[in-house]
Amino acid sequence: GAYFVGSVAYFALSLRGSDPIRRLGYKRASIAGLLLSALGAVLFVPATYVHVYGAYLAALFVLGLGFTLLQIAANPFVAIIGEPEGASGRLNLAQAFNSLGTTLAPIVGGALIFRLFAGDAAVRWPYLAFAGLLVLQAGWLWLTRLPEPPPSKAATGRAWEHPQLVRGMVAIFCYVGAEVAIGSLLISFAGLPRVMGLTADDAKVYLSLYWGGAMIGRFLGAISLGRQMPARWRTVVMVGLGLVLFWLLFVLNRLESGVALDQVNTLLLFIGLNIFVFHLAGPNADRALGLFALVTMGLLVAAVSGGGPWALWALTAIGLFNSIMWSNTFTLAIDGLGEDTAQGSSLLVMMIVGGALLPYLQGLLADSWATPEDPDAGLQQSFLLPLVCYAYLAWYGLRGSRHNKSVAA
Repeated sequence: GAYFVGSVAYFALSLRGSDPIRRLGYKRASIAGLLLSALGAVLFVPATYVHVYGAYLAALFVLGLGFTLLQIAANPFVAIIGEPEGASGRLNLAQAFNSLGTTLAPIVGGALIFRLFAGDAAVRWPYLAFAGLLVLQAGWLWLTRLPEPPPSKAATGRAWEHPQLVRGMVAIFCYVGAEVAIGSLLISFAGLPRVMGLTADDAKVYLSLYWGGAMIGRFLGAISLGRQMPARWRTVVMVGLGLVLFWLLFVLNRLESGVALDQVNTLLLFIGLNIFVFHLAGPNADRALGLFALVTMGLLVAAVSGGGPWALWALTAIGLFNSIMWSNTFTLAIDGLGEDTAQGSSLLVMMIVGGALLPYLQGLLADSWATPEDPDAGLQQSFLLPLVCYAYLAWYGLRGSRHNKSVAA
């Protein structure tokens, strides 16, 4: 909710001539987002004393508003601070470290927090530490010299006139919605008798591999779509990095769930497929997005029409191919926007609302398609909705992102 409200508010401000990025620049707007997020984290401290649900929601809302401003400012900032041809590679690298934090924090942080603190302190001190880290990061960014375009004149609402942006908004809506929907229902899918019949506790490792696969794919995408490394070395480095990241993911899951290597090594086959598709796409953001979406469609067909372990692995492996979709779609959508880039960025971030709407819609489809004879059939068939989303993403990557100015990779 905070992402949507914050993005709408930002867009409204930009139309009134009060665009924060145009006034402050990308760097200062990013710092403001970090500090606002730090304030939201600090607000959790009084919430632990009053024990009022609304206080926790207010703190979470402020935290979300800060992240919204950070997303609006930082995503295009990363894209424009270097050569346009490497924009998607840089953004994938940034997203990869975001995924790395998402993968490590619940395991490492959870183990430390519950060993050191109890009761309300288990909430209070981690959020204070989080606020401190955000302030330190804001200070580091303030002291770092980074190139950026000077603040420009007020926006005029022309962002809507760029077809690649409008189509990209739909693509972001579809991507976030499909990714969250699959992640939300993957454990239930693994529990279907025709698939694996796993308990939620046994199935959670596949959910970890789904989100961890996105991390692996983003690091690989940073290499494949970047322009810093000679082409002859890319595949070698990607294979080595893929193995290292797989091992990291395995070790984390073993520490948390006691999983054995032979339970997760099938993911290596899909990492190999991921690297092969990167090779086919070359350093082209649009082609990579289109090919990854086509592969994901094939995996969804296998998951919907099949059963047993391979149906579950097909669904789990989608995380690897979701990996680059946010970064590539974002860079393709803002390419050629010029002074309308910040405003376009707010519209793209607004489309994160797809992550709230599409999972709900898929749940309704699963319930409506269930039958008394086969109550589980609806859940498996409901994954046809993400299939439609990825079909649009394939079209956007291969055709819909084109515009008068040549698309930057």
